[in-house]
Amino acid sequence: MNPPRFWAPTFDYETRADGTILMRQQEPLPTHPQLLADYLDHWASVAPDRTWIARRKDGGDWQRVSYAQARDKARRLGAALLDLGLGHDRPLLILSENSLEHALLGLAAVYVGVPYAPLATAYSLVSEDHGKIREIAALLNPGAVFADDGAAYARAVAAIAADGRAVINARDPAEGALSFDTLLDHAPDDADAARAALTPDTVAKYLFTSGSTGAPKAVINTNAMICSSQAMVRDCYRFLTDQPPVVLDWAPWNHTAAGNKVSYLVLTNGGTYYIDDGRPAGGKFAETLRNLRDISCTWYFNVPVGYDMLVEALETDDHLARTFFADLGMLFYAGASMSQRTWDRLSAIGRKVTGRDVLLATGLGATETAPFALAITDVQDRSGNVGVPARGLTLKLVPNAGKLEARLKGPSIMPGYYGDVAKSAEVFDDEGFYCLGDALRPADPDDFSKGFFFDGRLAENFKLTTGTWVAVGAVRAALVDAMDGLIRDAVIVGEDQAQLGALLWLSDKAAAMNADDLSALLQDRLRVAASNATGSASRIRRAVVLNTPPGLDAGEITEKGSLNQRALRAGRTALISRLYAGEDGVIIA
Repeated sequence: MNPPRFWAPTFDYETRADGTILMRQQEPLPTHPQLLADYLDHWASVAPDRTWIARRKDGGDWQRVSYAQARDKARRLGAALLDLGLGHDRPLLILSENSLEHALLGLAAVYVGVPYAPLATAYSLVSEDHGKIREIAALLNPGAVFADDGAAYARAVAAIAADGRAVINARDPAEGALSFDTLLDHAPDDADAARAALTPDTVAKYLFTSGSTGAPKAVINTNAMICSSQAMVRDCYRFLTDQPPVVLDWAPWNHTAAGNKVSYLVLTNGGTYYIDDGRPAGGKFAETLRNLRDISCTWYFNVPVGYDMLVEALETDDHLARTFFADLGMLFYAGASMSQRTWDRLSAIGRKVTGRDVLLATGLGATETAPFALAITDVQDRSGNVGVPARGLTLKLVPNAGKLEARLKGPSIMPGYYGDVAKSAEVFDDEGFYCLGDALRPADPDDFSKGFFFDGRLAENFKLTTGTWVAVGAVRAALVDAMDGLIRDAVIVGEDQAQLGALLWLSDKAAAMNADDLSALLQDRLRVAASNATGSASRIRRAVVLNTPPGLDAGEITEKGSLNQRALRAGRTALISRLYAGEDGVIIA
């Protein structure tokens, strides 16, 4: 296979008197279709028999939906949604995990101009009070709710049931619910008038932010916003146009990374999306490995813990390694920092199998940016470089508390949050730049084209009594890496204290160890980490192990598993006091 093609961007810069720097690519964003329906119509005509999406049926063979079938079903389902009274002010709410039915309903909604909102399954299946979906239903006033399994989602559906709100089930239907299959009986021609009325400003979906720094908000995603983002993706990863992309992905579609970037990367480039029912969790990753022995991806995404598990299998299974790298253009990771050890091992396997460096990269974006914004395509020797701004975007770097705060402007940025004018105004500055809330550090202060490293969430950061700012994200990532597999995650504390501390969640490996051995090993690793730190704002001197998990309903953890550091600090004040009092169980470095 020839080496994959990537962009080779050049930049214009503007430096202002206050230290603000603006950075943009010199070439404009290429022209592109402005409607997602245009892409479906195109590929249904050009490659009607090509598989658009597939999922194993009951764990057996792949059940496939071609592009021609997808367009036909989207028109039929779209007509059914319109017949139920759905429209721009009566969206479709999807409670369920990834499935063929979920994918088709989402495509149908987009095809006829009905906004839809896929929600995290944790809001339905993990939450005890269903508070978040009650708030979301009150905000959106959906005309229909899709819950794949009527029995599994019964309590969640009951929490938001209302007169005139249809319920759609694919399996085990509840009393009074509509069957997904019966919706396919509608005449497809009824959808054509709605399709003809679409504009680039037509809302495609509402995606809810994860709530890592506050309550989830409904991000308005228009057709133009998503299509602009995908034009940026194609420009960056140019190999996607050389052959239709093949993707195997488990990540949930309620999150912008999978729901926008990956799923529409496939649709807009005429590729094939295989739904992975495995995931990087205990007892479930074997299914991912089974699928990867069967499917050669051209573009592969996972979270760092998924790569930690994958690299173990790749090193011991030659067939898996050859299949995995056979057609691979690149590896992408997000959601957390990747350990250098995993990075080095993946890079070594890629070189051994392919005879070249396989790009292993991350990026930076947000639900509000659709999400593609910054990307890196230069092969790196260590993890963390999030790259440079895409074509069509302007990156604004504003000095803030000794850091560079990142802001973005361009066609892929959201118009605002649905139903929240005040919050929408808060996140845009007086020049119309969206404020990411993230700080960036240049890889090379003299050459910003070399990319940037994530330098923390500004809302998470705090000051020590010395007046020194603490970059919580960077400190947390360094600690997790230094503890070498003993902890799953950490809360960084020390606001109004002279030194940093941490609340630790043990890994499964650590939890299985002898208590005395574990205590000694934790103390040793903490001392090593402290000795390698460069100052008080990065040196953790004390820690304590947490015995209770973070709570979803309390806002301590998001649906995608990331920690809300502010909420955790606020909810664990008694434990933090014990930590600084040096009581029993406190580990001192």
